Amino acid sequence: MTNQTLPPLSSLRVIESSILGPAAITTALGDLGADIIKVEAPSGDYIREMTWPIIEGVSLMHYHLNRGKKSITLDLKNEAAREIYRELVRGADVVIEASKPGALARYGLGYEDLRKINPKIVFCTVSGYGMTGPYKDMPSHGIAYDTWCGVVKPAYDDEGFCYIPEHVGIGINAAPLFGGLAVLAGVIRARETGEGCFMELAQSDAAAAFDWYRSESHMAYARPEDVVTGNKADGYVRRPVATAGMKEGVRYQLYDSADGHVLFMASEQAFWKNFCAGLDRIDLFDKWPGSKYADHARGNRELQAILRDIFRSRKTQEWIDFGVKFNTPIAPVNTPANIVDDPQFKDRFKVLPHDKHGADMLGFPVKFIGEPEADPSRAPTVGEHTDAVLEQVLGYDAARIAAVRAQGALG
Repeated sequence: MTNQTLPPLSSLRVIESSILGPAAITTALGDLGADIIKVEAPSGDYIREMTWPIIEGVSLMHYHLNRGKKSITLDLKNEAAREIYRELVRGADVVIEASKPGALARYGLGYEDLRKINPKIVFCTVSGYGMTGPYKDMPSHGIAYDTWCGVVKPAYDDEGFCYIPEHVGIGINAAPLFGGLAVLAGVIRARETGEGCFMELAQSDAAAAFDWYRSESHMAYARPEDVVTGNKADGYVRRPVATAGMKEGVRYQLYDSADGHVLFMASEQAFWKNFCAGLDRIDLFDKWPGSKYADHARGNRELQAILRDIFRSRKTQEWIDFGVKFNTPIAPVNTPANIVDDPQFKDRFKVLPHDKHGADMLGFPVKFIGEPEADPSRAPTVGEHTDAVLEQVLGYDAARIAAVRAQGALG
């Protein structure tokens, strides 16, 4: 493999002590070629048994989050195991503590301990609510960060019982984006200066930061109305925050097509004119030309009824083709179940196949032009790479591996 086709992060080594969802912080790093050594207790990360679906006895979550990683078992209650951990850190760039903050420090493997043997180490601890604040000691799971940051609206069934509605998980997905970016920033600086750093990431913080537009809009609206207004197309009247303000939209709205739904987005006057001209209905533009930008024709039920009938006259694909031909934005409305059938998805996404990876999974979305797409290895079984890591990374021979095993270091 030439230098031009080496994976982008092939020079990065990460020692990861993780359980459950926070392991996601390194998944993308592994997709990009980083050497991720997942240090597990002898009993293993029970993520393999968590959630559903379970595929041949192993959870999809494990297959996805821990793909591309190596697994080594170390019983950190054992001093011989702790010494192996230190040896791994000597040649690493990053240590991830994806569990309760301070878990590694209890074994003498916290940041202050590890920086003494590797001053360039970037140490990141990932937890639910972080190291400070009144919630720092609260146990939690991923949906807690969604409810905390306000993205989940409680729902009620026919018997009046409250339940968790279907929603996109934010905390478990946002934290790896912010965390991975920060870790790489720390590594770049450490390689330039020789000094590592200690960073901490709360999944709840990441969820709130990811949904910044809504919370910041509410903060803006808390200020006087003569200072913070709506936009010009609405006569500067305040709309409800973010997508809540889209409900009464007409030129930016969902519509039934002949075989599904489409999203119509002609809020710019130029796009709206293109749409009307393409339909040979310039009369609609003449009657309701709208403002130049961000005009959704809010509350115009007469126009909405006309558009409802128009969109029902063609299939979704016909509307997509129309939008391309006449330069007006119209998008398909997919579901998590059928998006894999979308032609754009088929063209863009490399699906990692179950026969090789244990489950069918979406590959890394960023493409490096002229280079092969990421193809991480299958998520490991508990301790699958223990001997290989000791031999290939630390240079242990068979006798020394047998010795540390006899000491109980490997569990």
